[in-house]
Amino acid sequence: MNSERNYKAAVQSLNSLQSNFSAVEAIRKQGPGWNQRALPEMRSWVRRIGYEPSDFDKLNLIHIAGTKGKGSTSSFISSILAQYLPTPKSVHAERLPTSVGLYTSPHLRFVRERIQIDGRPISEEQFAKYFWELWDRLEATSPAKEEHETRNVSGKPVYFHYLTLMALHCYMQEKVGSAVIECGIGGEYDTTNILEKPLTTGVTSLGIDHVAMLGDTIESIAWHKAGIFKPGVPAFTVPQPEQALAVLYERAQQTGTELRVVDEHPALRHLKLGLQGDFQRVNASLAIAICASHLSRLGYIAPNSISDQACDLPEEFLKGLETVHLGGRCETRQDTDLKGLTWHIDGGHTLESIELAGQWFATATTSDQGALRVLIFNQQTRDAPALARRLHTTLASALKDDRPFQHAIFCTNTTYKEAGYKADLVSMNTSKDDVDSLRVQRELAHAYDQIDPKARVHVLDTIEEAVVRAKELAGGKTVEVLVTGSLHLVGGLIEVLESETERAHQRMATERTGSGQ
Repeated sequence: MNSERNYKAAVQSLNSLQSNFSAVEAIRKQGPGWNQRALPEMRSWVRRIGYEPSDFDKLNLIHIAGTKGKGSTSSFISSILAQYLPTPKSVHAERLPTSVGLYTSPHLRFVRERIQIDGRPISEEQFAKYFWELWDRLEATSPAKEEHETRNVSGKPVYFHYLTLMALHCYMQEKVGSAVIECGIGGEYDTTNILEKPLTTGVTSLGIDHVAMLGDTIESIAWHKAGIFKPGVPAFTVPQPEQALAVLYERAQQTGTELRVVDEHPALRHLKLGLQGDFQRVNASLAIAICASHLSRLGYIAPNSISDQACDLPEEFLKGLETVHLGGRCETRQDTDLKGLTWHIDGGHTLESIELAGQWFATATTSDQGALRVLIFNQQTRDAPALARRLHTTLASALKDDRPFQHAIFCTNTTYKEAGYKADLVSMNTSKDDVDSLRVQRELAHAYDQIDPKARVHVLDTIEEAVVRAKELAGGKTVEVLVTGSLHLVGGLIEVLESETERAHQRMATERTGSGQ
């Protein structure tokens, strides 16, 4: 492949479409109504790349919105549906799904993680191919005069919008049998809501988030999320706050669809899910209901065969729930260098999700009373100290210890000390001045020092340095590290750990080659 059009070049060009911090701030100041311009603009982009929104109906779409658990629920759904893929042993292989697409965000290590087929990110070659195909189509259809599109950079859609178009284009070209599409922000005006006739829709647990675009009440949040409901398309949700549920029901009625609230499936009480955390049973239950509806509408299973919760789940459902993987969500891994060091990794960007992360950590840590507990945290937002306080409160209660962490490390989302960001992890929508000055990290340190004066607080420039500091603190002891907050932090930390492992494997391979083994 031409080096000017390879994966690396595609990622660099994609990064040029990110909204910078000043643009993001301008959007926030416009308030919730501003985002309603997104869909007319998105339909224009769709037509410029050669499609009509209705063309995507053939992908047998599942559309997922919500505040918490969107990624987990979408991954459960994808994993279950993948069990119905044809195999040489399938008696009915000719009528089973050919493949399953999953579009989700954000990514952790590689941007191509956002566009998956059959549980795997598309390859670098596929990413480059479809990226440049879109790029060329947009270049060829560039309007003679500037249109009133507000979300464009040099005549192309901004980062998330571009990836949404690219995912749909990829799935059309790869002829996937079903595609699970996760909303970015909200639902009513979300970029993904150009989808006209999905087969099924779902709304995960709701909470207060993205208030600049969605409003600051649970009712407003619910209104936006319910925007994905479509006439006659089955809609599912989980138990919600009373005010939120009332809005969801009202919007379902206005849309002309039936909303079903899914309780926890009894089969999950004794099943070890592929994703850790007790709260995942809520997400898994929603995924079961959505998959049952979806597969029955496609004719793969008998209608209502799984809606009766007294029935046993099919083997395919059980396997999908057990084998699902989603990095950075309640993930535990042993350090490859230090035997006693355990990393507990879970993103959390709202008060509710931070509380869930803390509850999970409390159940996942060792019973060793002498273990050292270390926090690595960042959330590059104004309410970051509130998240840190909630985390401390949750863990102090769950662990019955007023000092849940002996050390608290606050760092930026910058990956490496020397190299800065890996290309896939570049983020331009935060204030460079804040990052360079460590403003947020110093505020976090000050807030945490007020919460727990006995804890030792560390402020560091990069994720790489935070990993090094945690290892230095280990010193041969049993150490439990909780990494939480921004998914950009989580992704960067996994990148550092994985790179260390890859380098270690390369050294071992070189040594074996050198010794003649």
